[in-house]
Amino acid sequence: MAKVYQFMADGFEDIEALAPVDILRRGGVEVTTVSITGSREVTSAHGVTLLADTTIEHAGNFADADLLLLPGGMPGSANLRDHEGVRQALLKQAERGGRIGAICAAPMVLGILGLLKGRRATCYPGTEQYLEGADYTAELVTVDGPYTTGRGPAAAFPYGYQLLSYFREAEAVEAIERGMIYRQLMES
Repeated sequence: MAKVYQFMADGFEDIEALAPVDILRRGGVEVTTVSITGSREVTSAHGVTLLADTTIEHAGNFADADLLLLPGGMPGSANLRDHEGVRQALLKQAERGGRIGAICAAPMVLGILGLLKGRRATCYPGTEQYLEGADYTAELVTVDGPYTTGRGPAAAFPYGYQLLSYFREAEAVEAIERGMIYRQLMES
């Protein structure tokens, strides 16, 4: 079974964190939310507190990760950027050629680490300056090699379905899109 970890920092954007986790779990993908706050409690940019599955101190070394995720939001993305454990996990995942997803302001973490040099990427408008060496696309979702980036809150659903497509057949992804009324929205 595929193994996905999503790092959670205080100040995360609610929909960008929860929609992809919801979509992946509906698709039968094992997702573990990992708090970097020192406790399992993490508070969103809009004051919603949630209980992560584990903390970074107890999650292991992420060597079994098929995908690492970074939700956006501020100051959540800055908190992810400043956390040494997150940076090291991302660099090791990149060394293995493993998949990494980041949405909204969070692609800046990948850019600052140099992981997007020579690649196409998207992010929240105004944070492009941190995509060091990347070709900014302004697309809702951009995939380049092992990196999947999303533009912002409205991209949370297409971003989540793109992530699910790495682990499930197109028909299964489409069934979940239809079940969540996403297809109807996009076709209207």
